[in-house]
Amino acid sequence: MAEEQQQPKENRPPREGGRGPGGGGGRGPGGGDRGPRGDRPGGGGERGGDRGGERGERRGFDRGRPFEGPPEIELEKLISDSLYLDNQAHSIVSRMRDMDSGTKTQLRRLYGAVRRAVRAPEGDRQHEFVMLRARLAYTIARHGLRSLDQLEKLLLQVTRKNDIRGYERFKDLFEAIVAYNE
Repeated sequence: MAEEQQQPKENRPPREGGRGPGGGGGRGPGGGDRGPRGDRPGGGGERGGDRGGERGERRGFDRGRPFEGPPEIELEKLISDSLYLDNQAHSIVSRMRDMDSGTKTQLRRLYGAVRRAVRAPEGDRQHEFVMLRARLAYTIARHGLRSLDQLEKLLLQVTRKNDIRGYERFKDLFEAIVAYNE
């Protein structure tokens, strides 16, 4: 009986370098000589490390989507043209209805933060809007609100310009978006 147990071990090729690309010659229903970490996909062999790179590439692709949607909102036009502001609000709400779901609560929370940032003392206002941009970016990523990407880009422009008119118009745009989304 001891000889029978040793015999299959003697017939097995060595684990390293003993198998060709065919995978072991079809011994038995389970492949016979494949160990728990053999050449199986997902078995933890060399292929397991490759998948992390593929996932990373996919994540990179998601960030660099082939289409970015409508062009950026122009801050100067937003400040000077009320009709442009209204059209942009309608456009964003339309995209939200097509792309996102359940955004009313997140929008209202963000709008409250925008109103607080506008009311902040002049010395703290830019900082408040910088933090608002971080909060907006988090909300977009957390809830998958890709339709608000334009707002994030606009908020960057507003913060860089650091002009009270820009802050007020951003608040007006956000208010219109919340109203049209109801």
